[in-house]
Amino acid sequence: MKVIGVDVGGTFTDLVFADIAAGRTAIHKVPTTPDNPARGVVEGIAGLCKRVGLPEGEIDFVFHGTTIATNAVLEYKGATTGMVTTAGYRDILHIGRHQRPEHYSIIQEIPWQDRPLIRRRFRKTVKERLVPPRGEVLVPLDEDAVREAARELKAAGVEAIAVCFLFAYLDPAHEDRAKAIIEAEYPGCFVTTSASVSPQFREFERFTTTAINAFVGPKVRNYVSGLEADIKARGMRAALRVMASNGGVATAAMVAERPVMTLLSGPAAGVIGGDWCGALSDRRNLITFDVGGTSADIGIVRNGAYGEATARDTWIAGYPVMAPMIDIHTIGAGGGSIAYVDPAGAFRVGPKSAGAVPGPAAYARGGTVPTVTDANVVLGRLDPEHFLGGGMQLDAAAARGVIAGLADKLQLSLEEAAEGVIAILNANMANAVRSRTVQKGIDPRDFTLVAFGGAGPLHAAEVAVELGVREVLVPPHPGITSAVGLITADLKYDAIRTEFQSSEVFDLARLDRDFALMEEELAGRFAADGVAAEAVTFHRAGDLRYVGQGYELRVGFPRARLDEAAIKGVFALFHAAHEAEYGHVFPGSAIEIVNIRVTGVASGPKIGKPAPKVGGALDKAVVRQGRCLFRVKGTLDAFDTPFYERDLLPLDQAIPGPAIILQEDSTTVVPPGCSFVAEKTGNLFIRIGGAS
Repeated sequence: MKVIGVDVGGTFTDLVFADIAAGRTAIHKVPTTPDNPARGVVEGIAGLCKRVGLPEGEIDFVFHGTTIATNAVLEYKGATTGMVTTAGYRDILHIGRHQRPEHYSIIQEIPWQDRPLIRRRFRKTVKERLVPPRGEVLVPLDEDAVREAARELKAAGVEAIAVCFLFAYLDPAHEDRAKAIIEAEYPGCFVTTSASVSPQFREFERFTTTAINAFVGPKVRNYVSGLEADIKARGMRAALRVMASNGGVATAAMVAERPVMTLLSGPAAGVIGGDWCGALSDRRNLITFDVGGTSADIGIVRNGAYGEATARDTWIAGYPVMAPMIDIHTIGAGGGSIAYVDPAGAFRVGPKSAGAVPGPAAYARGGTVPTVTDANVVLGRLDPEHFLGGGMQLDAAAARGVIAGLADKLQLSLEEAAEGVIAILNANMANAVRSRTVQKGIDPRDFTLVAFGGAGPLHAAEVAVELGVREVLVPPHPGITSAVGLITADLKYDAIRTEFQSSEVFDLARLDRDFALMEEELAGRFAADGVAAEAVTFHRAGDLRYVGQGYELRVGFPRARLDEAAIKGVFALFHAAHEAEYGHVFPGSAIEIVNIRVTGVASGPKIGKPAPKVGGALDKAVVRQGRCLFRVKGTLDAFDTPFYERDLLPLDQAIPGPAIILQEDSTTVVPPGCSFVAEKTGNLFIRIGGAS
């Protein structure tokens, strides 16, 4: 089987080819085409096939990580969206909850109010009402009102409609009927329901998640269908699979229906790719550090497992999202991050980025603002002649020019301004790592920092120094590690149901029945994708809390029929999880099962372990000697630094820094006082402070 993984970043589109049977791989990197990312994807696939001498028609699968949904939310460039909701609840999206982004600020942006996903004039109400806890009908759905609302929204030019009824998570019948009516009145409109997107209680978060699904829906649907058409137009028979935020891949049809599942598509692939590389060297506790052109994505892998975010900490551009996704923290920090002096005179770097067009000044595409990439060129850490394996020439004079302008504003030397850019960016990224480790009671010194993305290996060693991390792992192809993650993932779907059962009054038969119904639902999704039931593995879990608490912790459930002993085991897991998370436990308190979850997983084609590397000789690996600047013990000094070709490095030999290690898809920086060693697995390790 022959597969291609394609990850679209802010600056470059990364591709990896794998012939699963032959164990053959190849990589490729092309500039992202922001006006139409699908064009860059198809051109990249064609270029990679030409590079490996493979007819495009022989590709079986294309696995894709996309930022279409993410960027639509971040840039607030989604569809004009409408809503049909329960009478009396028109303003849930505006009111939100008592939490605010900054609790004590009297001047702040509240995204759901200042940048509403659905404007009030496009929010229509109809009479209907279910009553908890079982969802009996109290007020029948006013179907004529739904028809009238659909006509009004159509006349207003709305492109997508979210149907959000108050207790639809108990029974989706009213929402399903409303959707059918709207589709009949307004053919071609993107219509979505809260019960199909996030069937769980907490109406603000559920309504917002559904609103995001509608907001990005037309753009994602058009992109996915267009990409499929472009692939077929080139004579490819490859099936398209898209990375979802939960760490699995989904079919194009599923993504077109529920685009909210791709909000962290690319970053999720990065965590999976980083975990795969860590496993090659038997490293199971990892901090994944994915730095591209526009952002840095931080993920945590503990004992080979990556955590799933919860409702309380899943926010995209200030909006809460209740959709299954890997716990990833993203900040605006990357090679294209712009350095500037703010109106108060402070020196800042990011989150704004020069992107792919025009990009950093060093790219010679018209960039006129100083960026992190330009600073690295000034410091000598990027080789203008060997960027992208020599495939792209950097303009060092242009880089010096924009950094010089920044230096004048700061009244610093050229080199001090460039090093200041790197120091600020590294501090921002180190703080992002601390927010996912130290602030959660996790000691980063017990983890390996896995550095990838085009800019990750450039900065990882210095970030590790700030964190006290002892070693950095640089994957074999760091610039395309997210693309590698795409071809190590499984087909994966999730189902969730609000349960509300207390340990004081418990119905085991109902719990078993609800789990079974959810598995049947997921089996139907897999069957629609052509996956046999016996090929699917189901995993059960639940969101539990002590009665009276406001938020839940997730624990696993056994697949066997539940009995008293099994449920006591689940409660024991919850007590342990609560103590680990909060430092205390209430063994005598009643426990509430709020939601139950089922995840279905079907194994997909995966890249195998790479063949053992064959090392070279150190003197043969030296490309040149160069002058690089590093700050050591508070002083910025120039060091005569060897530049090495990574593929020619000797294996299992500790080599002292400073050093610059070149390869096609990234550049690795080893500061003074550190050492590095290349392994047979293909991984490269940087020992911080020279520790072995």
